[in-house]
Amino acid sequence: MKSAVIVFPGSNCDRDMQVALARITGTEPVMVWHRDSDFPKVDLITVPGGFSYGDYLRSGAMAAHSPAMAEVKKRAAAGVPVLGVCNGFQILTEAGLLPGALMRNASLRFICRDVYLRVEAAAAPFTGRYEAGQVIRIPIAHADGNFFADADILKRIEGEGQVAFRYCDANGEVTAAANPNGSLNNIAGIRNKAGNVLGMMPHPERLVEPLQTGIDGRAMFEGLAEALS
Repeated sequence: MKSAVIVFPGSNCDRDMQVALARITGTEPVMVWHRDSDFPKVDLITVPGGFSYGDYLRSGAMAAHSPAMAEVKKRAAAGVPVLGVCNGFQILTEAGLLPGALMRNASLRFICRDVYLRVEAAAAPFTGRYEAGQVIRIPIAHADGNFFADADILKRIEGEGQVAFRYCDANGEVTAAANPNGSLNNIAGIRNKAGNVLGMMPHPERLVEPLQTGIDGRAMFEGLAEALS
């Protein structure tokens, strides 16, 4: 499986994504600088976490208009899978590849800790190695992870099964106490209608090896390698 990692000024999880992809797929991803719109054909494009352009204006707002993202939008429209994590999720919403927006956490504080997620949709290419209803533990690290959408968009997202992950407790119960940032309906990750674009605030690339205290994120990359190889 050939993959790419889009790198912006302020990205700080691009290396984490690079290592996760290389170790699980056996192939080094192409590291694409934000100014480059001409990069090789790949099976998967990833938009990593960080603070692109220093999070000026809004998180992801400037990155969404970069030359690299213009090309990502074209390839996503052609069916190429795109995974955005944390700041990458913010960029995907700002670029119009996913509905909704990511606002300031309800606490107005940066949050960095592990959370539990309930897998809502188990489907290739992103979540095919998980089971619907499965509870996994994944780290978060963000200040702007509060997912918001107006009532009509939220109804459509829910009705069409676009929610991929929800914040929950260790038993899989979706509660207000388990919601770290105030996201509507405890939404932690969503897919586009076609299913080839996924954005999520938690960081699966940070839990792919036992030395990282767990491997709950590994199944995502194994599933991608299986579906796209």
